[in-house]
Amino acid sequence: TAEDVGEEYVDVQAQVANSRRLEQRLLELLAERTGDLDDVLAVERELARVRERIDRQEGRLRYLRDRVSMSTLTVTVHEPSPLVATYRGESVIGGAFRSMWRNFVLVVAGIIASLGFLVPLGGLAAVAWLAVRRLKRRV
Repeated sequence: TAEDVGEEYVDVQAQVANSRRLEQRLLELLAERTGDLDDVLAVERELARVRERIDRQEGRLRYLRDRVSMSTLTVTVHEPSPLVATYRGESVIGGAFRSMWRNFVLVVAGIIASLGFLVPLGGLAAVAWLAVRRLKRRV
């Protein structure tokens, strides 16, 4: 899959970067080394091994790059269901009147429910108004 290739591509890129750093360090050692011939040859052998590894890794990167560019991409698209109501044999006007009646009943029910709160509150307000009126007459 593309994810697997992408993951491997990043890993190989990191390996190439590490190998290049090692190659640079070996070149520095080779430039500094003036001692024994065996040591110089050992560093050169290691340098050759590292360069071979870099070539292999870069070849793998090219292969992965080509593989990604030639990958098959499968896309599945689902169309959402339409939001249109199914026809049940009723007219639009009939549905509008039915909706109007339902809303009217809900408003009347709301008014009746609010009367259960407003009537006692109105009674308390009337008692308070009468008490204030009597106090004003006495004063």
